[in-house]
Order: sequence, then C-alpha cells, then structure tokens
Amino acid sequence: MANKPSIPKGTRDFSPQEMLRRKYIFNTIEKVFQKYGYLPLETPAMENLETLTGKYGEEGDRLIFKILNSGNAWDGVSDNVKNAIKAGDAVPSGRLAAELSEKALRYDLTVPFARYVVQHQNEIAFPFKRYQIQPVWRADRPQKGRYREFYQCDADVIGSRSLVNEVELVLLMLDVFDALGLAVEIRVNERKILHGITQYFGVEDRAMEFITILDKLDKVNFEGLPEEYRKAGFSEFVVQELVPFLKQVQQPTEEIVWGKPTALNKKFAEKGLAYGSVGDLNVVAIIDGVKRARPDLTESQVVHDITLARGLNYYTGAIFEVKALEGSLRSSICGGGRYDDLTGIFGLKNMSGVGISFGADRIYDVLLELNKFSSHVGGSSDLLFVIPLDEDGPIRNSVTNWCIGLSMKLRRLGFSVEVYPDPSKLAKQFTYAEKKGIPYVAIVGESEMKEGKVTLKRMGANEKGDLMTIEELINKLKG
Repeated sequence: MANKPSIPKGTRDFSPQEMLRRKYIFNTIEKVFQKYGYLPLETPAMENLETLTGKYGEEGDRLIFKILNSGNAWDGVSDNVKNAIKAGDAVPSGRLAAELSEKALRYDLTVPFARYVVQHQNEIAFPFKRYQIQPVWRADRPQKGRYREFYQCDADVIGSRSLVNEVELVLLMLDVFDALGLAVEIRVNERKILHGITQYFGVEDRAMEFITILDKLDKVNFEGLPEEYRKAGFSEFVVQELVPFLKQVQQPTEEIVWGKPTALNKKFAEKGLAYGSVGDLNVVAIIDGVKRARPDLTESQVVHDITLARGLNYYTGAIFEVKALEGSLRSSICGGGRYDDLTGIFGLKNMSGVGISFGADRIYDVLLELNKFSSHVGGSSDLLFVIPLDEDGPIRNSVTNWCIGLSMKLRRLGFSVEVYPDPSKLAKQFTYAEKKGIPYVAIVGESEMKEGKVTLKRMGANEKGDLMTIEELINKLKG
C-alpha cells in the first residue's frame, strides 16, 4: 500500500485564499519599503556553505540546512577523513558535513546581502538601500509560529553610520503595522549597552555567550534566567546580581530628551563604563527622533528594553524587536539591528549597515487569528456568468460566446470575471460561486442575450435576481 502523500515537517502548502492573503502582506510591506527609497534585490536560495557559517553564532550554525554535494558525495571526502572513519576514530560532525556539503540553503537574507555588496561594490551608490522578500530555511524544531521554511521581508541600508537610518527604520516599521491594522510594541536596545553590562559584571571575555543566554529571557523569564547562567558556568555574582540589576535599570525614567542621561547611563557612570553609556545615549537619540517625527505615538509603542539581546553574532549597535499587542502569539514578528563590519568578513572593511526583517509567516498567523484580513483580500472573482442547463447545444454555444465577449469588456474595465464552462444545473453553478467567494452571478439565457441584458443575483441574498442592462451591471459592480 502506497504511503499517504505528505510534506516535510515545518513546511506548509498554501491554498489560493492563503496565497491572496500572503500577497496582501507582501504588497503592503513592499509599498512602504518603496516609500522610504528602498530598491528590490534577490539572491540565490543556496549559498556557499563558507559564506553562511560563522555568522550566526554556534546555535545558528547548527540550524543551517546543508546541501549534499551532487553525484556521489562520498567521493569528495578526503582520504584522511575516510581512513579515520574506517579505523573507527572519531571525526567531528562539522568537519564531515563540510566535506560532504559545499553549499547550503540561506539562513537569512542579511548575510547574502553583505556578500552581494562586496561582490558588486563598484556598481553600487552608497549608502545603498535595498529590500528583499524571499524564503529562508532553518533546521529548527517545528512548533506554533516557528517553521523550517518561511519568508522574510528585509530592508537594509549599508554605507552609513548615521542614526538617521535607525530612526527611519523604526518609522518604517510603524508605517507597515499601521497599514496592516496591527497594534505593536517596538523594543529598542543597543549592543554597546549589553557589552557595557558584560564589563560591569567582569565577563567581557564571554560577551557573546552572555548575550545569547540573555536572549532566552522571553522563554525562561526572570525566574529562570539565573539558572541558565549557573548552568553555563558563570560566577555566583552574575547569577545573583544580574536580574536585580536589569530590573533596577528598567524602571521608568524622566521624559526622554535628546542627549539626556537615563538611569542606566548613570549606573554605568558609577563604574566609568563609557562604552555602555554611549549605547544608552544612542537609544535615547533614536527614540527621541522617532517621537519628534511621530508625536501621535504613545509611550508604550516604542520603548527601551535593556533585556533585548537578539542572539545573532553580527549585531554591533542598535537592535530592534517588534511584538504584537494583540492575539496569543508572543514571538517576535519583526526585528533587526546595526552591523558595523559584516562585509569585512568578505573583504570589504568599514562598511556599516543597519536593517530589519519582517516575519511574514508570523504576521499572517496573527492577522488570521485576529480576523484582520478584510473580506476582499481572500476573495476571488467579482462576477460569474452562468447559463441555465435547459438551453440546447447551438443556443448554448451562442450564449456562451456572448458571455465570453461581455466578460472581456468587463475585464478591460478592471473587473475579475469568470464564465462557468460546463453544462450544469444552476444549483451546482451557484455552489461553485459560493465556495470561491464570488459575490455576484449573472444568469444569461437566450432571452437575456436577445435583450442585451443579464439577470444579476447577489450570492447569499434570498432573491431571484434583477434583470438589468450591461451599463447597470457595470455600475452595480463598481458600487
């Protein structure tokens, strides 16, 4: 017995209605990208493995989907590794994977973008603003809101260190979620602050490990955070004092004014940690710039969250994360940050960039749960022409051809129109329209054709329909 057809875990099929809704999300985001001067770009689904590894941290590297070399991949494995395996010696899994796989599916869109910038640096006008809407893949454990294949919608600007870029990206995010009708909170922090905290606690030599654990805060909460640091071998000073420190500096401060030190800045000043203080002032400047441009914002819409870490290795400056204030999904639906030298890995030094990424799949789940897709987004055609079954062959052909001609006229006016192709009872044709969400059917028989009219019926309405001229039909559809 044949196995039931299936798809890999963590991937999804999308029905026509789902695709229409997804395209609505993509189109909404794309229009806002273009308003801010970003230009479209695409990169291949697969990259050289060496392009991706070492950019996302140890955990990120484990989640990269590697592609087995074509042909007999074993033939490409070095003799040293083959001999070690035959002898029963341990071979690091990473080394074996590297010899079996030279390529991988992209993990995100930012690293491929940095690779593109380096390859095409002589063709690009800097600062370079690009957007990219493409799928990425991660060998993660599938769960609600987390998939192995999903789309990201990225906007990055590279070749400028100005905080104007950060301010505009926050404004861009606000514009997108305003257009989608979704209430969100944008959290802002600075990697310099986090590195300042590692100095404060004397663990700067383990800075990335410290930050990666802090990034788990949403999962383990303040109560579970000390144990995470204890398991990782951090000192009891960190285990006992970090959470009280974070809670203290998270307390609300006075109204933000450009350049004015916050409580966190003062805390750092006690130890002379200028690095963290600079990051603190950067956050103040970003939030202040956003509020000057959008005085309508409430205090809860754009906030400084000192616990925001974002685990990717390449962030060096401001970092962002967006969460919906509605619905049950509490995961990030958008995030990003500044990276000062990501292109340096590929040979182009001192090229600072900053970018954000919208998680389209999570945004879809939130909008669906909250029923925020308007009825026309998941809809189909505007009108279906149906022909009664009792019309005979020659007459049916004439009526059908007349309907096809009329449908072309309506399509040129911008309407989406179908002609039901098969001889069927009206009930069956009405069921077709109902299942596809078509709001109107135009019933056309020999008598309607001779008069140059149609009988228009609104689906879902308990009525026989109204006989009307073509001009009346057009006006009805416009209405």
